[in-house]
Amino acid sequence: MTRIALLLALWTVAAAAAEPPAQSTDADSRPAAEQVLEKVGGLEIPDVSQLVRVDRKKRPSRAEMKNSAFILKTRPHPVAGDRYVLLTDHREASFLSSLQRLAKARDGIILKVDDLATLGQDPKKLVSIRQKLRDARVRFLAVAPRKESFRENMVLGLWELTSTLDADPQVDVLPGILLASTARHLSGLVDRSLRHKPLPVSQLKPLAISQVPRAEELRSLQKAGVLRKWFARTGVTTPIVAVYSRRAVKAARLTGKNVWNLQATDQQPFLKSFPPAADAAFRSASLVVMHGHGVPGMSCGVDVDGLPNDLSGKFILSGSCFAASPDRSDFPRIRRIPGGYEVKKRDAFALRAIDNGSTAFFGHMRLSMGFPHVFPVLEAWSQGKTVGESYQQLINGLIAVRGFRSGRFVVSPDRAAGRRVAQGLLLYVVLGDPAVQPFQAVVTPSR
Repeated sequence: MTRIALLLALWTVAAAAAEPPAQSTDADSRPAAEQVLEKVGGLEIPDVSQLVRVDRKKRPSRAEMKNSAFILKTRPHPVAGDRYVLLTDHREASFLSSLQRLAKARDGIILKVDDLATLGQDPKKLVSIRQKLRDARVRFLAVAPRKESFRENMVLGLWELTSTLDADPQVDVLPGILLASTARHLSGLVDRSLRHKPLPVSQLKPLAISQVPRAEELRSLQKAGVLRKWFARTGVTTPIVAVYSRRAVKAARLTGKNVWNLQATDQQPFLKSFPPAADAAFRSASLVVMHGHGVPGMSCGVDVDGLPNDLSGKFILSGSCFAASPDRSDFPRIRRIPGGYEVKKRDAFALRAIDNGSTAFFGHMRLSMGFPHVFPVLEAWSQGKTVGESYQQLINGLIAVRGFRSGRFVVSPDRAAGRRVAQGLLLYVVLGDPAVQPFQAVVTPSR
């Protein structure tokens, strides 16, 4: 299946009337003759305000779909409760002690279930947990699965549970997933979450990593340029690492200060180390935003073994496929994905990042749409919203676009075997404490 066919299959919405024109920015208001048109290869690098916001009534054009040059429209959804709730199937004291410490610090409670992996498939248990969440007046819901419970239907079951707390079909909590490979790493994640204070603009240090798989495939590199332009609004500099595959030796390059164009080789198809200056930029960054292809063990041209050992306090968003791949899957194995990469069993990028010290990681368990769904989360963080609120807004936007309703979230084994599973659109995850606020409001809303 071609990438454009895959995206069109994922994004089936009805066409409708055009959206009102974007509000002008300082750059937009200048006479056309004075504007400098920035391009990479044949692709224009637009301002965020020029990108169409899509929902159920407004769909992207074929060209916008091909280049992922649109943004999912999201909006706030009220949550009636005010309580922090931890939902877990951990049984070992070493894991539970960290969760108890977090619950105490957040003035919350812990709800235990036997198996989060199958929660959404048991109507009686769903009814019981749903009522407990209502009684607790839940606001933040931190789901802490065992590593073997972290699967696709666990996440889809979470949407079945949390979209049915009231009559509307939207998720009615601010969710986050607390996942780490060991009890020690979970304790570290809890420690970082409790220590974190929203970072002011002076400490916002983004790094954009983009992959260029072929000379004619520049959309991920374009997004690095979009982010550089967007952050520049508030005087924030965005270093860029561009990773060129073996088939992209002659591809276009971005120019400017703090841009590193790194070439993969036959001996090292994925990046496992950075040159000193780029490595320093990675280590000093508080925010890393990645665009490109991915498979388990590789995201956007960077090998999982190329991640710095110390990612203390970093917030990472990846738009690649399989950035948050589960150790066990409810879906049949995909052998090859867009980009032609073979899918092998390797450590998930997201889990390694959390184990190495990241405070939160956003990514997809399987096939990601990339920038159109990454940017709404980044934008919400930049507006001072919590990890949980940004996650809720994204999932609710996707639920609204596709019209999902209760009973249609969890995928049965016979449906999972199909090539086109609509619920795959909902397999984005945020690993991190939902109550954490990454940044103070540093960027004004784009539209």
